[in-house]
Amino acid sequence: MKEHQLFFNKSIESWDEGIPLGNGRIGTLIWGTPKEFRFSLDRVDIWDHSTPQNIECEEFTYGTLIQLAREGKTEEIRELFDAPYNSPLPTKLPVGKIIFSFPKGKNITSRLEMKTACSEFEVEGSGISLEAFCHATTKSGFIRIRGKEKEYEICLLSPGFSCDRGKTSKVEKITRDFTKGTAKDLYYPPLQEGKEEGEISFQWFLQPIESDFYFGILMGKKREDKETTICYKIFTSKDGEDPLEEAKLEIKKELNCSYERMRKEHQDWWDKFWKKSSLSLPDALFEHNWYITNYLLGSCSRKGEYPMPLQGVWTADNHELPPWKGDYHNDLNTQISYTHYLKANHWEEGEAFLDYLWNLRPQAKKFAKTFYKTKGICLPGVMTIDGKPLGGWPMYSLVPTHQIWLCQCFDQYYRYSGDRSFLKDRAKIYFEETADCILGLLEEREGKYYLPISSSPEIHDDEIESFVEPNSNYDLALLFYLFTTLKEYSYILQDGRQEEWERHIKKLPSLAVNEEKVLMISPAESLRESHRHLSNAMAIWPLKLYNYQFAKEVIDATILDYEKWGSGMWVGFSFCWMSHLYSVAGNGEGAYEQLRIFWESFCSPNGFHLNGDYKKRGYSIFHYRPFTLESNMWAADALQEMLLKTEQDEITVLPAIPRHWREKSISFKGFKAYGNLNVSLEYDGQKEYKVILLSTYDRELVVKNSEGDCKKIRLRANQEENIFLKRKTEID
Repeated sequence: MKEHQLFFNKSIESWDEGIPLGNGRIGTLIWGTPKEFRFSLDRVDIWDHSTPQNIECEEFTYGTLIQLAREGKTEEIRELFDAPYNSPLPTKLPVGKIIFSFPKGKNITSRLEMKTACSEFEVEGSGISLEAFCHATTKSGFIRIRGKEKEYEICLLSPGFSCDRGKTSKVEKITRDFTKGTAKDLYYPPLQEGKEEGEISFQWFLQPIESDFYFGILMGKKREDKETTICYKIFTSKDGEDPLEEAKLEIKKELNCSYERMRKEHQDWWDKFWKKSSLSLPDALFEHNWYITNYLLGSCSRKGEYPMPLQGVWTADNHELPPWKGDYHNDLNTQISYTHYLKANHWEEGEAFLDYLWNLRPQAKKFAKTFYKTKGICLPGVMTIDGKPLGGWPMYSLVPTHQIWLCQCFDQYYRYSGDRSFLKDRAKIYFEETADCILGLLEEREGKYYLPISSSPEIHDDEIESFVEPNSNYDLALLFYLFTTLKEYSYILQDGRQEEWERHIKKLPSLAVNEEKVLMISPAESLRESHRHLSNAMAIWPLKLYNYQFAKEVIDATILDYEKWGSGMWVGFSFCWMSHLYSVAGNGEGAYEQLRIFWESFCSPNGFHLNGDYKKRGYSIFHYRPFTLESNMWAADALQEMLLKTEQDEITVLPAIPRHWREKSISFKGFKAYGNLNVSLEYDGQKEYKVILLSTYDRELVVKNSEGDCKKIRLRANQEENIFLKRKTEID
């Protein structure tokens, strides 16, 4: 990879612009002025596990929701199903911070080398410099300070929860803001703090949360010559029999190794990570953000750890609780967070999400039984780290079809990997158990299936109009996807259930299309305003039920309809979604422009997606800046769709790039296509495309570009093949 980096020549004064470090378990955001230079710490699995309000009462069921929706009782729906989300608990919790003070400092310059995942800082006017990284494998954080100890101070701070055993955590009023209070709104038992002097000095705090759960930060410090090395760990009561003492032993071992050795171990992991795939583009903005996104993925998602929630491993450090509780949002956010990793060949990082969903099957089965009163599995649309419903607008937070979108994560992994064992032992089972739940909900009328209530995220917010006439195109597209995929799996595995799934497919109504050939919200309603969630287009993307060759009229009309209503009510992910739609239509100009807007106007200087048009450039009425990660990943996925399209036994290189890229050189290496096909490209911008292919098995494949050249080839297992395609001018 090239030397991609983040560099700031002035002190970073906002937490969401900080230098991000992470290793899948812990994360650190580094920012601040010389007076308060902050290492804001986080760990992905530190949650308050309180039982959400209402979810254990008898009325908290899908049947009650159906009844209230049909009776038009908006306030009753809000009081029962939305109210739990307005309480501050349960929530992802802030963890604490390490703060440096440099009295003589005037400014701090910051640099992050993505290649090594190491950061460097210069405190101008003080003669002090720092280095920092989150060790890729030991899960520790390291800071090295060069300079005189008397020229700086170090302080370890807890999150600042209120400590009063007589009070309970609450906010004074119901709020629909995306934050649900501050750390001081949460009441927990008092901190336990300690220090220990020696060759390696220790400082720590331990914060009790529940009777059986606590977390803490341990900071060890060692001085050698003119350098001080700090190693810190974030521990929880689940880490062993005596997590604090075990963390001390681990820090002693790591600090007694040389700093250079620890850093080399860390860099070795990242070297292997970056060798998986790479690209070179004629546009610095696009290339840079692809590398940022892969860096963020490698930092906050690792096999063996919890997958990234909304903010990954970087909880807000602004005295407030995390935006949207830092939860797992299954009405879009979790699904699109885990998209680009497949083509980018970072499969282990993505497997964290698949393993998580698979291990949550007992909870998904319990929720299907208690809330939906069905067999099978279904997770809430908005949930805690352990899969419990958090409440929220129930027409989206408690929609059963979101579970089908989660199924797609298994399906896409199978298609990219071609792993028959994964298909048989995981994907097929997950789909079938989901179908058991969905089939228990469908009502049959005049030979067709209908859900008892239907919605289209997030149309009409939480008003009663959000319960649209069944079936919304969102729900219906997912139902088609569920049954057609199961039919395909049955054919591949020859399990004798093809006819069964075909019968279900035939009972689904057609997707609703209006007189202008536009995909509707529901059979009774077309889109009539700008809206952030392009949910009526699910059949086009991401489900890919419509092929552009055979559904050009509908796809073009739906895209034109979005253009007509404009982006005034969009957020960051809307632009990424629109880029995907343009790529489906082969419109490189449109695909490019949506990503340019996204990266220039909806992302922080450190790459974080901030949801709103916070620079007020006129792209959206939302000018806020709550940080979430999902759109970073989906933007990278959209860029990869511009560069490589994969279908069964067919790939297209550069299917949707803008005209001004056509005369420039473009290359990528190590991308994956369906069937575990390794694809690299060298395009000279002049006469030809060189496509380098490596398959793990014998296969026939069609390779083409968007300019009309096409070749059908036969690949031999584990034998690299070079294919040359010509530009259109050369073909002519």
